[in-house]
Amino acid sequence: MRVMVVWCPDWSVVAALEEAGSPPRSPAAVLHANLVEVCNGPARAEGVRRGQRRRDAQARCPELVLLPANPDRDARAFEPVLATVEDLRPGVAALRPGLLAVRAPDRWYGNETYAAATVAQALVECGVKDVRLGVADDLFTAEQAARTADPQSWTVVPPGGAPDFLRGLPVSVLADEGAQGRELVSLLDRLGIRSLGGLADLPAEAVGHRLGAYGAAVRRRARGEDQTPFAARTPPPELDAAVPFEPPLDSVEAVTFSVRTTAERFVAQLAARQLVATGVRVEAEADGVVCSSRTWLHPRHFGARDLVDRVHWQLQSADVGGSLRARKQSGEVRAPIERIRFVPEVVESAAAHGEALWGSASDDLVERGVARVQGMIGYDAVLRPVLQGGRSPAARQALVPWGERAVDLRPVDRPWPGRVPGPAPVRVFAVPRDAEVVDDRDQDVRVTDRGVVTGEPARFRVEGSSVPWQPVKAWAGPWPTDEGWWAGGAGLSARFQVVGSDGRAWLLLRGPGGWSLEAAYD
Repeated sequence: MRVMVVWCPDWSVVAALEEAGSPPRSPAAVLHANLVEVCNGPARAEGVRRGQRRRDAQARCPELVLLPANPDRDARAFEPVLATVEDLRPGVAALRPGLLAVRAPDRWYGNETYAAATVAQALVECGVKDVRLGVADDLFTAEQAARTADPQSWTVVPPGGAPDFLRGLPVSVLADEGAQGRELVSLLDRLGIRSLGGLADLPAEAVGHRLGAYGAAVRRRARGEDQTPFAARTPPPELDAAVPFEPPLDSVEAVTFSVRTTAERFVAQLAARQLVATGVRVEAEADGVVCSSRTWLHPRHFGARDLVDRVHWQLQSADVGGSLRARKQSGEVRAPIERIRFVPEVVESAAAHGEALWGSASDDLVERGVARVQGMIGYDAVLRPVLQGGRSPAARQALVPWGERAVDLRPVDRPWPGRVPGPAPVRVFAVPRDAEVVDDRDQDVRVTDRGVVTGEPARFRVEGSSVPWQPVKAWAGPWPTDEGWWAGGAGLSARFQVVGSDGRAWLLLRGPGGWSLEAAYD
């Protein structure tokens, strides 16, 4: 079986530039451990090379775009390339991002040249501008053939021609195999061996003794005797589900009622593969375009009724994107809906979401009851509190719609200098109440720019309290903060824990404008 290799040069840079929104022909390099890991053609033209230090690369090319290494990003960006080749020839093997192998599909396209031309054209049409292909008897020769091809072109090594093709290649082509390959290239250069043909002519026993198992394997590749197999990946299943409407529907209730069967089918096909969806994108099409698209997250996993509710909420929202807007009073949509599509974006194993020993019937009843309330008063009207990072008690609270997963929260595990230590207050006032704190000379207690208290708190009072002034039994603090100083913030503030003579504890804030009551430790 002949092998076809598809190579997309400098793929890490291509994927990183696309993610950053930078022009694709900008001189750029991907850095790892402050060293250039991959650089593109415009950067190489300015003298940037793999393995250079960051400052050396910038000295060669001051306008160099520096990008962080991210293997996950590279793999995600390469997925459309795999899918495109997979549509033409099943059995694709992803060797690494930017490089794939497949059995040469000659008999389907007349010959190997036509097959390579078909694959190259398909990839160029899907947006891959620099693609090169190689066809040969083995994987190593096919990869080297691809590396000798021009952009959007191919090199076909005839059957049995691998030794002659490889003989003239420099040993530096082995440097692409990683640190082990670069070490071997350095050793061969010191031994005076400059080409793969020179390595192939060495006695096998001598190569094994001097260069080890890896050197012996490379010698076999240089002789065109590489029998390295590659495992074709299993194409990912099509897990999305869609329902078309003919004629299009202009009522939210009609659309919601009509998607029930599709939602059940969507959940059932995931369950058949022992999967559940915790993130689903719901798309609505009108006039042939996607006019509403939103990704919904679930704290547990989606059921059919959950998906139907999300469709209803999305179509009834005040602004669902594009030309589609809902009229809440009439239940009609401005653009008739032609199609609803469910796309799983986050899929997890069903075993990780199994029920507890005694089931979860009570939790289901609560969720359905809250979802019913949401359907009556609005999706954003039912909220649940979630803990996030912050310095003040109010800043540590975040409200998330019920049934939605909390995202983009401030991390809790950060130091947050100036945060008041536990225990947390029981009540946090939505609007802080004005207060006063004085020392034993009835002077207002203040905090200097260095965080020093001007006097020990002796008495305090809170606006609206039945007790005009109350002695301070105990106090702790201050915990100063100066948030937003880089943007011209309000200035230094400090928090105090104060216990009154009645035994009740309060959290007071001394800001530039005076004292205020933030929370109570009831």
